[in-house]
Amino acid sequence: MRSLALLLGMVGLLPMAMMRPIVGVIIFDWISFMNPQQEAWGMAASVPWALLAAIATIIGCVFVGEPRRLPVNSTTILLMLFIVLVTISTMLALGPPEVVNPWYIMMVKSFLYMLIVAALLIDQKRVHALVWTMVISLGYYGVKGGAFTVLTHGNNHVYGAANSMISDNNQLAVALLISLPLMNFLRLQSSHKIIKIGLIIAMMLTLFAIVGTYSRGALLGLGAVSAFLWWNSKGRIRSGIMIAVGLVLAVSIMPADWTARMHTISSYQKDESAESRLTVWKEAFGMAAARPLTGAGFRSTATPTVLHRYYPDATPRAVHSIWFEVLSENGFPAFFVWVAMQIVGLVNVRRIRKLARGDPSLAWADDLARMCQVSIIAFLVGGSFLSLAYYDFYFTILIILASTRMMLERAKVPAIQTTRQRSAESIAMAQAVSWRMRRDVP
Repeated sequence: MRSLALLLGMVGLLPMAMMRPIVGVIIFDWISFMNPQQEAWGMAASVPWALLAAIATIIGCVFVGEPRRLPVNSTTILLMLFIVLVTISTMLALGPPEVVNPWYIMMVKSFLYMLIVAALLIDQKRVHALVWTMVISLGYYGVKGGAFTVLTHGNNHVYGAANSMISDNNQLAVALLISLPLMNFLRLQSSHKIIKIGLIIAMMLTLFAIVGTYSRGALLGLGAVSAFLWWNSKGRIRSGIMIAVGLVLAVSIMPADWTARMHTISSYQKDESAESRLTVWKEAFGMAAARPLTGAGFRSTATPTVLHRYYPDATPRAVHSIWFEVLSENGFPAFFVWVAMQIVGLVNVRRIRKLARGDPSLAWADDLARMCQVSIIAFLVGGSFLSLAYYDFYFTILIILASTRMMLERAKVPAIQTTRQRSAESIAMAQAVSWRMRRDVP
């Protein structure tokens, strides 16, 4: 039944994407973020729906004539530069093609499609539609995982969709942390009480799901997200109470095994998992230092033939850090570009809030910027302990920020020009009157 429902739904949606490319964006991101085909069985589970959605979007762009041009801003420029640098790194990678190429293709197709997304996000309605898609996609696992945690009293780990970037419990936890502020943004923007209540329940269950992943890195990220979410809230007393109650409830239902695992954070020197991560970070930096311009290629620390070139006795393992992942796999130039994208995202947050200040019609943009800032913090803190450097869900948030900033700047320019024109006319009139008065004086 799931397979049939997915098949019928996509058969109806794909033609719509050819008529309205933004529909194709919604479909592609839904497939990419939620991976609904992993929840189905039968024929629909093996169809490349994301590829079909991308093709339908491109066809729609050609025939509808939208978009007319690619937006040029700091985010899109850095994104294109990063793709070029990663391509060079992949061409010179040390690992076998059957290991490197699948990761390269997965990353590049997602990043290239983001350029289409950036070109199609031209108004507030499209931004809201995309944010809703993102929240629903990950909210499914947040609500499902949270309910599972409550029903089992936290005695089992929560995992994401199989064969996806969020299949691992640690990766799912950080993904849910990133999505949590977006849920709050929709709650702030919703005018319907039922939807507001539904989003509050979804946020609470997502909080339970994050705790139920048993991810220690996510617990640190949850602390950062809670602090920044409280700080960026307008009603800090009420939001502080809600956050505190949610955290207490989530932790209170967890068993002693969870508590014991979280306590190992304070004694990481004695924890084997933490020690192994420190070791692989040193190895990753050493490989980047040996090949500073290009790195060693995707999955370098987890590929024996690559790792043993520099560390013969080392154990191959995932790098478990977004920072060292980019550095070891693609070298210092790509790493600096990747870091620059994060900085630009935070700069866009500040710029959007400045442009929206004092304008009630732009309150949505201010709320969006505040919540996206929390999502960025969630990615940077939570991602410091796992391999998720190329997560398309997160980079879509950076695209949304860049597009929103361009919308606001385009809206502000005519108003500024009109004000300047009126000021110039007033000055010219005043000068003319003054000249006439001087002329009439005997």
